[in-house]
Amino acid sequence: MDILLHNTIMKRHVLIFGFVGGLLIATLQYTEYRFVIIEHSVELYSALVAILFAAFGIWLGLRITRSRETIRETVVVREVLVPAQAPALEPFAPNTARQHTLGITARELEILTLVAGGLSNREIATQLFVSENTVKTHCARTFDKLVAARRTQAVQRGKELGLLP
Repeated sequence: MDILLHNTIMKRHVLIFGFVGGLLIATLQYTEYRFVIIEHSVELYSALVAILFAAFGIWLGLRITRSRETIRETVVVREVLVPAQAPALEPFAPNTARQHTLGITARELEILTLVAGGLSNREIATQLFVSENTVKTHCARTFDKLVAARRTQAVQRGKELGLLP
């Protein structure tokens, strides 16, 4: 339906532009500006094309920004109720034998735990009082030891191997 409406509008625009162009040509011939048209036809044609492209660009820009605003307005926020007293969780102890087998240090496991908590490298660096490059280095070494390409894979492998709760 939207395509049919768009095609109808587009046809109407083409007809309007054609009619206006025809009127302009008839007016120029009627007022005997033939010499100006012949002498400066390339400039007039270039100006007409530039005006058409500018109008199309403005129209397209407005259409794109309107659709983004529409998308932003359709965000749904849901409220999740959490019980006042959550059941106490059992303390988690990582599988130290598996940790030593893989060669993961205590600091790497600590950073992996924070990654699993959803913290960014910058947030981890701030919390542990180290540089962001240090966090990146620990993450890279941990990912290599867990054979993971991304943070989510590393967390998943850590849970599978009993390193994370």
